[in-house]
Amino acid sequence: MSRTDLKSNVSVAQSLRPASRTAAVDGLGVDLAGYDAAAVVLDLGAIGGTTPSFTFEVQESDDNSTFAAVAAADLDSGQPAAVTAGDSVSEVGYRGIKRYVRVAITAASGTSPTLVCSATVVRGKPRKLPK
Repeated sequence: MSRTDLKSNVSVAQSLRPASRTAAVDGLGVDLAGYDAAAVVLDLGAIGGTTPSFTFEVQESDDNSTFAAVAAADLDSGQPAAVTAGDSVSEVGYRGIKRYVRVAITAASGTSPTLVCSATVVRGKPRKLPK
């Protein structure tokens, strides 16, 4: 196994499992221990309802219990914009120093809003390469 291939240098974990969302939900915290870089990948599918709008927020925590929004300075492109259309993938780089990150989603507006989506955290720059 080559240690220069991408798979040997990243680890992927789900924060929001793929599902149809209709209300606010907090994703699972992803432990960044042992990694010096992370990115959040939002995968957005079909969106439905009348004038639906959803917001995503990348959150961080020291203890995987008390989460707060990540400061814009610690994200490479700021918090994700409000979503009003689906079928896209977007990435947000995390530069913060907290041990855990997660993604939270909120149905911001619309009548019967639905959004099929998932959020994945890609951990990179491992301090110890996997075997």
